[in-house]
Amino acid sequence: MSTPNGRRPAKKTNHRKGSSGTTANRGGAPLPPKRQAPAEPIDVHDPDGVRLQKLLAAAGVGSRRVCEQLIADGRVSVDDQIVTELGVRIDPLKQIVHVDGERVVLDESRVYFAFNKPLGVVSTMDDDLGRESVGDFVGPRKERLFHVGRLDADTEGLLLLTNDGELANRLQHPRYGVQKTYVAVVPGPLPRGLGKELRAGIELEDGPVKVDSFKVVDSRPGWVMLEIILHEGRNRIVRRIMEAVGHPVESLVRTDVGPVQLGDLRPGKMRPLSSAEVKGLYKAAGL
Repeated sequence: MSTPNGRRPAKKTNHRKGSSGTTANRGGAPLPPKRQAPAEPIDVHDPDGVRLQKLLAAAGVGSRRVCEQLIADGRVSVDDQIVTELGVRIDPLKQIVHVDGERVVLDESRVYFAFNKPLGVVSTMDDDLGRESVGDFVGPRKERLFHVGRLDADTEGLLLLTNDGELANRLQHPRYGVQKTYVAVVPGPLPRGLGKELRAGIELEDGPVKVDSFKVVDSRPGWVMLEIILHEGRNRIVRRIMEAVGHPVESLVRTDVGPVQLGDLRPGKMRPLSSAEVKGLYKAAGL
């Protein structure tokens, strides 16, 4: 169509918006969105700290040269920031280090022990009533140790001792799902389907509870030995579960807490946890 002066009207350019909100070009295809600047890396270097490779070697990760290679390969992080420079210094008391995603404890003041609590001993470091307590076996130490969870006086077995409050709190909290394994002897025989019932959950006076695993280890006329795994931390929970289903516990031993096993540790004795066990506990607790 022509205008009165015989000229054709100029075509209007249609700047359409693409579906993503970007301006479309003349061919109709949307223009790529503007790139956002990458987040600035966090500076984890502490000029008053200790060289990272020295701390890793002291923590038993490997030789100084091995630790330097781990850093150069980008396998070490400090406060969730990958570190590849060998000159980085950090504060081992404040900063968190992982190697290949596993926590490395650099604070040499932190200690971790497995203790085999004997029968009749109460789970306190000092008992006001004068009863035999865990503290009587530990003896005087420069660190202030506390126990992770409790075992009642009639229950023996594995109790973790540490001065690492953050780890202890997580190991005890059911939200983190750290499993504890118990071996119990109860009157038998057991009814069919009991394991399925306990895995599905039963109701106690303070709320529902269910076990993670339930199996028969041994059986003789009149009694049954069971392995029960659960991540609950309520008081006397295994005894209360079995009493609720009509098979009260006659003897009870805790054999495992997360990756730590009681093994052949004798009653009343304690041993330091290995670095692998400590790493396993941190991983189980989501740290």
